[in-house]
Amino acid sequence: MTTPNSTGLLEKLFKLSENKTTFRTEVLAGVTTFLTMCYIIIVNPIILSETGMDYGAVFVATCLAAAIGCLVMGLIANYPIALAPGMGLNAYFTYSVCLGMGVPWQTALAAVFVSGIVFIVISFLKVREAIVNAIPMSLKLAIGGGIGLFLALIALKNAGLVVGNPVTLVALGDLKDPKALLALLGFLMIIVMHHFKIRGAIIISILAITVLATLMGLNEFKGIVGAIPDISPTFMQMDFEGLFSASLIGVIFVFFLVDLFDSTGTLVGVSHRAGLLKDGKLPRLKKALFADSSAIVAGAALGTSSTTPYIESASGVAAGGRTGLTAVMVAVLFLACLFLSPLAMSVPGFATAPALLFVAVLMIQGIVHIEWDDITEAVPAFLTIIFMPFAYSIADGIAMGFISYALVKLLTGKAKTVPYMVWIIAVLWVFKFVAFGG
Repeated sequence: MTTPNSTGLLEKLFKLSENKTTFRTEVLAGVTTFLTMCYIIIVNPIILSETGMDYGAVFVATCLAAAIGCLVMGLIANYPIALAPGMGLNAYFTYSVCLGMGVPWQTALAAVFVSGIVFIVISFLKVREAIVNAIPMSLKLAIGGGIGLFLALIALKNAGLVVGNPVTLVALGDLKDPKALLALLGFLMIIVMHHFKIRGAIIISILAITVLATLMGLNEFKGIVGAIPDISPTFMQMDFEGLFSASLIGVIFVFFLVDLFDSTGTLVGVSHRAGLLKDGKLPRLKKALFADSSAIVAGAALGTSSTTPYIESASGVAAGGRTGLTAVMVAVLFLACLFLSPLAMSVPGFATAPALLFVAVLMIQGIVHIEWDDITEAVPAFLTIIFMPFAYSIADGIAMGFISYALVKLLTGKAKTVPYMVWIIAVLWVFKFVAFGG
């Protein structure tokens, strides 16, 4: 319950009356946003721990990075937008950089840290908006769709629904496997609950499948509440030695580029839905970008992949959230989750696979807006999308997209329509492939 003094402070910090909202509305909006995105505290440690990172330390880093990002967004930028380690970025970190390229996770964290520093610099120099505006919309949409398919492949693999095959590369898994069946059930649960607008559909599904798996003897339940795990195994473990080789500069670039589109698009999209844009522009944009950038840097130092604004923040906006108090409430709830590490550690990989698959569905929806009737736009977009899952690399998908876009436009007499930034990025990728291979 708020007192007159606390009400005055909240009014001063968040301008509740000016934004036509109340303390109660903002708190409920924060709870709503948290329920739709808190699955990340379970999914992120599972994904990153495959690199050899300590599960408990990553769990703590995930909670703290999300809390820091939300607090900065709420207290400095005053927007109802929550942040946490991003889906897609964590998959790239684990499966492409660490497992695919053989980069130690300590070096990968250093790459995330540097990408965050670059973000801070370009945000204040107004370069960020210029880069975003220079990239063709078809490639922006294709990158999101390709990451969706990449996540889908990982999800199906983790669920046992897709397995390796020496003849056909991949094949359908054993549908009699109870773990695969539970994963399918979890996915159906999310779809149905999402359709009926039930808050927290993803986290409810994860917990329900975990309970069922435990009752069936397929999983070990480790409890709900416990001591906060030790973060020292990942805290300040970044290794900058050898970071600036050609291949790792490409890694930094991909972290930068993917988060650039993801964060900017989310900030604008959620703000538009909340009615916070003025003349089509986002007030206090620098402060919002600083929140995003500082969260990336802090997250890398703590021990997690890139932190980014969450599109799930739209659920809190739909519940009435209009100020940074919503984001602050999300931060408080993430901090409270620090004591739930036993519960997070009880969740098996096949229980989180449905969450990855559903996020993939959401990410691929944007490809309907690609100009498919223009072959010079369709082909680069298509190559971007298919190379990510087929080459098992977000970076390679982005590279093929930019290279093919410049080449197709050049050969069809439309070179003048290609933004200079596309030429620069395409040439850099060509140089990388020629000099250092795939």
